[in-house]
Amino acid sequence: MTLSTSSLPPQKRAWWKESSVYQIYPASFCDSNADGIGDLPGILSKLDYIKTLGIDIVWVCPIYKSPQVDMGYDISDYRDIHEPYGSLGDVDAIIRGCHERGMKFLMDLVVNHTSDQHKWFQESKKSKDNEYRDWYIWRKPKFAEDGTRLPPNNWGAVWGGSAWQYDETTEEYYLHIFAPEQPDLNWEHPPVRQAVHDIMRFWLDKGVDGFRMDVINFISKVPGLPDAPKTREDQEYQSGAKYFACGPRLHEYLLAMGNILKEYNAFSVGEMPCVDDPKEILNAVAFDRGELNMIFHFEIVDIDIGTRGKFSPKPWRMSTLKSIVAKWQTFMLQNDGWNALYLENHDQARSVSRWGSDLPEHRVQCAKMFATFLALQSGTVFVYQGQELGMINLERERPVEEYKDLETLNDWNETLERFSDDKEWLKIKKEEIWKKSRDNARTPMQWDNSPHAGFSTATPWQKENSSYPEINAASQVKVKDSVFTYWSSLLDLRKSHKDIFIYGNFELLDAEHNDVFAYLRTYGDQKVIVVANMRKEGVKWTLPEGVVLKEDRILISNLGKIASEKGVVELRPFEAFACFVG
Repeated sequence: MTLSTSSLPPQKRAWWKESSVYQIYPASFCDSNADGIGDLPGILSKLDYIKTLGIDIVWVCPIYKSPQVDMGYDISDYRDIHEPYGSLGDVDAIIRGCHERGMKFLMDLVVNHTSDQHKWFQESKKSKDNEYRDWYIWRKPKFAEDGTRLPPNNWGAVWGGSAWQYDETTEEYYLHIFAPEQPDLNWEHPPVRQAVHDIMRFWLDKGVDGFRMDVINFISKVPGLPDAPKTREDQEYQSGAKYFACGPRLHEYLLAMGNILKEYNAFSVGEMPCVDDPKEILNAVAFDRGELNMIFHFEIVDIDIGTRGKFSPKPWRMSTLKSIVAKWQTFMLQNDGWNALYLENHDQARSVSRWGSDLPEHRVQCAKMFATFLALQSGTVFVYQGQELGMINLERERPVEEYKDLETLNDWNETLERFSDDKEWLKIKKEEIWKKSRDNARTPMQWDNSPHAGFSTATPWQKENSSYPEINAASQVKVKDSVFTYWSSLLDLRKSHKDIFIYGNFELLDAEHNDVFAYLRTYGDQKVIVVANMRKEGVKWTLPEGVVLKEDRILISNLGKIASEKGVVELRPFEAFACFVG
């Protein structure tokens, strides 16, 4: 079985398709002033490091003024900077520094919700006739037969409990899909949309080259906000995603934002959770629609999430992974859309630990294997800080109580409240938290083997990962066979062979094989096979009929020479390569 795009017309070309993006989590990247928190001058000091990797675009997670309830995704002022990170002048310096090095600079645009400390919300909750009242989504309570006050509907917040918070002053509830301190903006209200457009222009006029847009498909809700269907019997409140993910006015709102971005030739990538319909996403990213350049979907990173929420187990299946990748690769190429390629970010654990093996004998090759699998697909590659070093998850022994992430702590505390006597479930939960918690991505960047991983001379806001003496930048930059050097080679390969790897067609090979992920990239008469053994055991893999390796034209390999004979490749644990074929 194969899934192919071989009969497609040539792809439309664009600078952002040929770019690679490096994502920075500012609190954990580099601390320049010894307060234990990463900052903007720290980022500025590492731009040469990022450039050495071969990056074209630097994306920094939210740095705006914020109470930091959700690590900056709760914004209290969109035109100012969180003081521990630095100043507006520091942002100007980073923009200049990126541009001087031929890189572009992206900011995070978080406009589904604000902080409850934002002046808009502070005014909104003062009275029902305040001019900012309609900037947020307020509703009257419901009442049970016995007079008990109830939320307006049964929607659950992403991190537990109701998605509605009662306000005693005005005796109404406001909607918060995330934390109570993150009230949702009412995009139906024209002044809200105008304010967001003004914020975009403010930063674009300062020289920012575009935005990553946080949960951007949540900004349009279905009118009436009906009760959600019951999908979790173990939960009082249910996911309302059916009514707030891709609402009826979403594309109207995105087009208005896209028109502004087009004026500046700016970059955009939208985060779109709770959507798996390619047609819906195509409406946002089709080349000529003028909305977004690309989106982050969640199908791969949700592949091991069980029926009882994120921290419940589900073995990931190779057949499912192949189906997801083939679907998005073929659909986007066939329909003039574009993919954002990622495995890690600030919300996801380290891929080596989560889906591969972080044992010392496997870690390096496993990291290179995942890099090969990802970077040679069709789409724009996103590398998250530390991924280029093969960073791994936290040590298993770290107590959950030492984690910092709101999502993790809320889930763990709710589990303790409801299932304190279920020792087996608590054991499973701990393992899943280790495997998937966002804290795995948020430990300090590992620069060298000095105390605190070279991140800071002070005690970091979050304890460093104990792996830093072995896994750090100083031991890898410009070092042969390191994960960093391998990633750099892959990004260079995308540029030197962009016809094939960026604009070429995609064909999934051997879809039924349970251990090997292989695909063909084709442009004209040039064909390259990409092969990844995703197992910690060796695998004998038979090449598909008609595919012959040109072993004198190996483009990249994480284990050197390919062992093949008579059409059978002996793949070592986590071996991966890309090679021209006849």
